[in-house]
Amino acid sequence: MPDLMEIFQSQPDKYDVLVSREDYEGNLLPALIRITPLEGRKIVEFGAGTGRVTRLLAPTAASILAFDSSESMLGVAARTLRASGQRNWQVAVADHRKVPAPTGAADVVLSGWSICCLAVYSGASWERELDAGLREMKRVVAPGGMVIIIETLGTGYSSPHSPEGLTAYYGNLTGRGFQSSWIRTDYRFQSMAEAKDLTTFFFGSEPLATLRVVDGGVVLPECTGLWWIPADRLS
Repeated sequence: MPDLMEIFQSQPDKYDVLVSREDYEGNLLPALIRITPLEGRKIVEFGAGTGRVTRLLAPTAASILAFDSSESMLGVAARTLRASGQRNWQVAVADHRKVPAPTGAADVVLSGWSICCLAVYSGASWERELDAGLREMKRVVAPGGMVIIIETLGTGYSSPHSPEGLTAYYGNLTGRGFQSSWIRTDYRFQSMAEAKDLTTFFFGSEPLATLRVVDGGVVLPECTGLWWIPADRLS
């Protein structure tokens, strides 16, 4: 399995190409809107990475404050956001457990494929570190706001398959009162060569067997989970 933290620091551009291939059917944004309205809302994003979700939300949000612990990833996010012509965003380096955003600054606090790092990389103290991250999300979201967490439910799977090491984390969210649902956010690559290169780069070789040629492109199945909770219910 590739070293994901090393990839985030040293290969953000290639990582951005990979994530730009995900959700080719456009299922994520409608799923988020079903949870809570996004148009005209003030959004704070924890773990923005290279700005994939930021770019998705910026055209209709009132403002987005996007944070990530990787300066390299945020450099890509800033470059692509500037190129899009959007001006309602700011990016800054920050840890999930302490972001430079005012208390109650957001109508929506959102994290895509990132809060899980507090569970995966914190060893035996993961529950304490996750608690710290969720407390910070609760601090930042305004009364009446919404907290949304997006995570993988299986790369190479056509129905939900919780990755090893994340099941306890997902159970923790459920135990706190988060509601959840799932969608397909399949990757579509331009060629089999690109599919193999980008898949092994980030996921290793295991998902290669699930690649399928579909309408001239190459598709890798992906299931994505969404967990959400109103601000006043988050403990």
